[in-house]
Amino acid sequence: MTKIDLALQQKVHFIGIGGIGMSGLAQVMKTMGFNVQGSDLVNSKNVERCKKIGIKIFKNHNKKNIKDCTIIVKSSAVKNNNPEIKAAKEKKLNILKRAEMLAHIVSLKTNIVITGSHGKTTTTSLISNILSSAKFDPTIINGGVINSFNSNAKLGKGEWAVLEADESDGSFLNFPINYSVVTNLDKEHLDYYKNFKNLKKSFLKFLSKTPTIGKSFICLDDNEIKKLIPKMKNKNFFTYGFSKNSNFQILNPTYKKEYSLFDLKISVPGSKKETIKKIKLNLIGKYNILNSVAAIALSLHIGVKISIIKNSLKKFTGIQRRLTKVFKVDEKEFYDDYAHHPTEIKSVLNSLKVTSSGRKIISVFQPHRYSRLKLLKREFASSFVDSDTVILCPVYPAGEKIDKRYDKLNFAELISKKSNAQVIIVKDEKDLKNYFIKNLLNNEIIVCMGAGSISKWIRGMNLN
Repeated sequence: MTKIDLALQQKVHFIGIGGIGMSGLAQVMKTMGFNVQGSDLVNSKNVERCKKIGIKIFKNHNKKNIKDCTIIVKSSAVKNNNPEIKAAKEKKLNILKRAEMLAHIVSLKTNIVITGSHGKTTTTSLISNILSSAKFDPTIINGGVINSFNSNAKLGKGEWAVLEADESDGSFLNFPINYSVVTNLDKEHLDYYKNFKNLKKSFLKFLSKTPTIGKSFICLDDNEIKKLIPKMKNKNFFTYGFSKNSNFQILNPTYKKEYSLFDLKISVPGSKKETIKKIKLNLIGKYNILNSVAAIALSLHIGVKISIIKNSLKKFTGIQRRLTKVFKVDEKEFYDDYAHHPTEIKSVLNSLKVTSSGRKIISVFQPHRYSRLKLLKREFASSFVDSDTVILCPVYPAGEKIDKRYDKLNFAELISKKSNAQVIIVKDEKDLKNYFIKNLLNNEIIVCMGAGSISKWIRGMNLN
């Protein structure tokens, strides 16, 4: 019996299998032949995708769930007092973080690892789409559902793996790297890192993991990433962005309602300078052009033809919860977006503003975690400048205790002052629906933003 055969006999239990990254890894391992099961507190689309391919799911966490299991994979959201974690420790089972297990699974692949504070899911999706179009048949583990695959994960038969690396708990440093992309660096997840300095050190460590025979692709437009470049010992990187000093420089951007157009000037040492004309991207916004150029640069470097790249970008059908149009009532358009950080909110709203032809923009914002809101309160308040009205929902705690010091009226006043927008406070999903029914007129653009339950609210809402 081979080592692989022995490995496949292991019974692997995922605690918190409903998470986007956990469900994706579970699906890949099931497809590989592993005996996979999992548990979660709630049912979700991610859980349903697991069930569809035969993964057994337990509702709620119970020590009985891990009977006969040999390996435990835990979500970063799972605490040490979880009954399944306690039982696994008593049984002396192997307990791995998701990133640790993923590192084992893809250790024999040629890995493209994408990280950054924002844009990594879209960039991962774009690279995955291009490589699939080029018949590379990559293995994909992404942080969002790619519409063209109707999944966030796929086991490919090719030698390549395209992986989104989550920096939130430092686990992105576990991945074996051949090629990497770093989109940007922002003040995020400081509950784990304690301070911004530690976060920057981790990103520098990530960049140093790309081997000499590999290559990193980093955004020169991002000031914090730019500051890291002189500290990088390995000089095996290319830069991209709107900056004229970029190896892959964006020129002549044009922003349409449904797509973006741009040219790309390539200045790579040892190669002839060239400009690729009229690249059409089936996404809107400056930030998405940046994400696409990261994908173009990497794909060209590993040998994908520009004709295949351009065709893939033109036909790209997007990622769920990334400025996804949910429905339309008369001329009112309703969008759903994962934006839960000030930088992300600004990017989304600016993209809508430049393509809205003067239409009224209404933001529905559900703050995600009291700790993030406390740390970035003023930045959040200033992020709605391109919105006419902001509808403020209750904070989604994401496992945190309710912070009784949080003052929603004070926060609403700060948004009104800093973003010069009208602010409306709603108390729940029903209150939000009533506001829509009573106050929407016609032709408004409504974008619902947050990483909590706001997506479920808007997708389950019937305004007809």
